[in-house]
Amino acid sequence: MAENFRIYTKGGDKGETSLLGGTRVPKSHERVEAYGNLDELNSFTGLLRDQSIDEHSRNILLLIQENLFIAEALIARDPDKPNPALPVIKEEVILLLEKEIDRMNENLPAIRHFILPGGHPAVSFCHVARTVCRRAERSLIRLNQTGPVDEIIISFLNRLSDYFFVLSRKIAHDLKVTETAWPRKEENGEK
Repeated sequence: MAENFRIYTKGGDKGETSLLGGTRVPKSHERVEAYGNLDELNSFTGLLRDQSIDEHSRNILLLIQENLFIAEALIARDPDKPNPALPVIKEEVILLLEKEIDRMNENLPAIRHFILPGGHPAVSFCHVARTVCRRAERSLIRLNQTGPVDEIIISFLNRLSDYFFVLSRKIAHDLKVTETAWPRKEENGEK
């Protein structure tokens, strides 16, 4: 009979965890914070993928999740120790996000105001993913000040937050949800 994988190890009971490579660090370490933010983003992306959205967007979100998992692994490794070979995020993924953003934008009205998140759960989940993505990006930039972060990961997250914003607009358009502009017309004197 195959040996079962144990979820709990009890190794973190004292507030420490291991980076890839074995180095023990506090769970509050900036590297752990950074890959934790990526993990949270991956979870919200999965939640978004579970919504009633078009199949093409669902497939793109799955590709995004796979690359977020790669980013998590790359950030989780100890930069001071030799590590096993890991997959990398390829420039093609960033180019694909740009292509998707441009494709979605072709059918959307021009933006003349800021847009308040909301109107439909799927739209709101896009905005949650966008804001978690920005937080993950900020934590990677902080980490990059003290330890190496592959620049392509930061570029990927920068483009990804733009993708989530445009996807929110596309989903709103598909569902015929009215976007709420800010400032609202009543507040800026327009009628």
